[in-house]
Amino acid sequence: MPLRNLRVPRGRLWGPLRTLRAPVRRLAVRLYERRLRRQLAGRPLPRHVGLIIDGNRRWAREEGLASPSDGHRHGAEHIWDALTWCRAAGIRHVTVFVCSAENLARRDDAEVTALMDIIERIVVTRIATADPAWQVHIAGLVDMLPDTTSRALKQAADNTRDCSTGSHVTLCVGYGGRQEIAEAVRSLLLERAAAGVNLAALAGAVTEDDIARHLCGDGQPEPDLIIRTSGEQRMSNFLLWQSTGAYLHFCDCYWPAFGEIDFLRALRDFAARAAEPPDLW
Repeated sequence: MPLRNLRVPRGRLWGPLRTLRAPVRRLAVRLYERRLRRQLAGRPLPRHVGLIIDGNRRWAREEGLASPSDGHRHGAEHIWDALTWCRAAGIRHVTVFVCSAENLARRDDAEVTALMDIIERIVVTRIATADPAWQVHIAGLVDMLPDTTSRALKQAADNTRDCSTGSHVTLCVGYGGRQEIAEAVRSLLLERAAAGVNLAALAGAVTEDDIARHLCGDGQPEPDLIIRTSGEQRMSNFLLWQSTGAYLHFCDCYWPAFGEIDFLRALRDFAARAAEPPDLW
């Protein structure tokens, strides 16, 4: 399945609705959601969705909030909404790009400290104690995070290890796709060295599957659909290995404003593309 760029124009629905009274607007939204669900009935849906939750800082600025951290907080709380939508659609594998290694290096200390606190208090606690449960997986340079954040993430993974619902969420914190591939190769080399395999023998026998076993999401299906909010049309070092067959959907709204209608539209576009025969030329 080749990479496809799927773009939703800003304001296709919400512009006209803004002119309606609130009760009429709510009714129109419900009717439109119902229509989208009917369009999805019996159509192919992704097994695994990746979310690049971009635009928290810009949303906070446009909303006139005092700090970028207010945007991060709203964005963190919104992750649970997205997981709820995925579960309702029957999607049992979700990977969320919470923050990149580059973000942590470039932002000022106060913003990073606030973000780590938000991850500990909202993201980890809410998801790890959810009912029905999600099995939490962690990706990224976790040991490079503050001790309290690192412990909270690892504890969430440990506490949900025996989750039997079949729902999996991977939280990418301090994550980078290139770094992940480098770490996977390093882990493979160490594994084979411990088994007494010399470098020449490994070079002659290593396969893609050998490397993939050391990447995040091993044992889960690779993402079928990756959604990025905020209007940016870049992968930003997200799941570079795993996303080679994924469809890409770019939505103009910022992550805290990303609603269930936007999500259903992304699924509708995926269903339309997935029904087409693959075109490799």
